[in-house]
Parts: sequence; structure tokens; C-alpha cells
Amino acid sequence: MNSAQELKSEIAAMPSWLRRSIGKASEISTVQRIIKQRQIHTICEEGRCPNRGECYAQKTATFLLMGPTCTRSCAFCQVDKGHAPMPVDEEEPQKVAESVHLLGLSYVVLTAVARDDLADGGAGHFVKTMATIRQMNPATQIEVLTPDFWGGAGVGETGQKHRIAMIVNAQPACYNHNVETVRRLTGPVRRGAKYDRSLAVLATVKEIDASIPTKSGLMLGHGETQEEIIETMADLRAVGCDRITLGQYMRPSLEHLPVQKYWTPAEFDELGKIAQDMGFSHVRSGPLVRSSYHAGDW
Repeated sequence: MNSAQELKSEIAAMPSWLRRSIGKASEISTVQRIIKQRQIHTICEEGRCPNRGECYAQKTATFLLMGPTCTRSCAFCQVDKGHAPMPVDEEEPQKVAESVHLLGLSYVVLTAVARDDLADGGAGHFVKTMATIRQMNPATQIEVLTPDFWGGAGVGETGQKHRIAMIVNAQPACYNHNVETVRRLTGPVRRGAKYDRSLAVLATVKEIDASIPTKSGLMLGHGETQEEIIETMADLRAVGCDRITLGQYMRPSLEHLPVQKYWTPAEFDELGKIAQDMGFSHVRSGPLVRSSYHAGDW
């Protein structure tokens, strides 16, 4: 079987509950036009999110800062990687703020690829973008979804905490950092990341400002067990994580890790109930749930 046939076979085998309309073409094309005119990026488009039409209709979008090329090489992620990232566009904060204004967005999520090549890992760019959005759109709430801020020469725990503090002090509406998978699978799934290092990001946010809600998420389907998922949720609660998203991993291409299991909607409902019982204040659990799904509703 050649690659094209294999991909078609995988798509044909996809469960019915993972097939859905991406939404109104007019709403999607409006966002695409505005971001392309300004040469900025959204993870909604770069990650081919199945919910992007729904989120755009609800006046929510997730902007991908500092270019679409990541310095890490996670085996599940659609974002481009494997070569030198783009120079940071110093005009990007203004371009994002203009886009937020033109689209009338009430809730914005700012995320970024890992930029281990930058002196501060890109933390300062997050802060600058948040400030510029607020100048032009004072009523818009801003959530951040950050990398672990560990990379770069000689950073270590102190440097990581300093970078996180820069963003926490800018008072986001929510601080999100995804563990993505269970401890056992972190190595093969999240190359360059470490499970405990991600937990430390969330713990550090609470140490600096306990009033800021924290959030994390897992993509299921890499071969994890229900017991491992529950253990991961317990680890997240132990560092004060308030909110959680659970969604189905969907293989972006044959170059990415294959799906080991399609978790059913009933299984997601069961996991969501377990998460609620564990004390998470907000839970989103379903096959098509992603990190920023209905973020503005929280």
C-alpha cells in the first residue's frame, strides 16, 4: 500500500463521531483574509483545528505568535518544525491587536511555538502582545497557552520561573500549559519536553499568583490507559490546576505518530465526570475538544 492509499484507509477508518462540518465558509474566509493580510498566524489554521468555524462564530480565536516554525519536534503536532525559525516580527503585537479589533473578538488565546533560540524564550513577546491588544481592545479577555520556557543555553529552573513570572505579572485571564499525554508516553510523544517540567510550569503560576486560573490538556489515543489518565489528572490537581481539556489525537499525516485508539464519546463522558469529581472547576471532555475549545465560556 502506498502512502496515499494508506492515508485514505486511515481516513475511512475514522469513527463517525470525528467527522463534522468545519462551519460557515464565510466566517472562516473572513478570519483567513485578515490574518493573511497581516502575515500573522493562528493555531486554528496551522493546526487545522476541526472547531475553528465554531470558535470564529463565537468571536474567539487563538493566535500563534513568533512564527509557525517550532524549535522542538513533537511527534504528534501539525505545526512546522525541523528547520530554523523565522525572526520575530516586532510589528506582530500591533498586527494581532488590529486583527482582534477587526474581528470583534471578545476572547483571545495567545499561544506560541517553542522558541528555544530566543534569550527569553519569547516571554517578552507574549507580554508585549497582551499590552498592545489591551490598548486597542480593553474589553477583550486574554488567555495564554505557553511552552514550558525551559529551552536555551543555561536556562534551568530559575530562568524558567523568571519567564513564567513575566507573563503571570501581565495578568492573563487564564494560564494554560498542556501536559499533552501521560508520564509514560511523554518521551516518544513530546520530544524535548518533560512531564515534571510541565507540571512545574503550572505550579509556578500558582506560586506567583494563586488567583490566576490554570489549565492543561491531554490528547488521548497514543496508547495510554484510563488508569494513567486518572493518574495524570491527579498530578495536575496536585499542582493546583483548575481546568482541564481532554480530546482525541488525530494523526495529521503519515509522518506523525499513528493513532493507537479512538476513545468513544461515552468514554470521554466518563473521564469528564471523573475529572469533575477530582475537583477541576471547569472540564471539557470529548473527541473534538481542543485546548482552546469554548475558552471564552469559562
